[in-house]
Amino acid sequence: MQIGEAKAVCRGCPVLQKCLDWAVKVDPVAGIWGGATESERRAMRRVRDPRH
Repeated sequence: MQIGEAKAVCRGCPVLQKCLDWAVKVDPVAGIWGGATESERRAMRRVRDPRH
């Protein structure tokens, strides 16, 4: 439930994409950043750079 609530806050944020880009670059960042969980960002990182 908390994850959904946090993601809802992120959806209305004007810097959502910048926040997500930062959180994907900085590893690891706990919690919801850029509307994504740590595991979701980890998956994004693997797509961007398969060496991770």
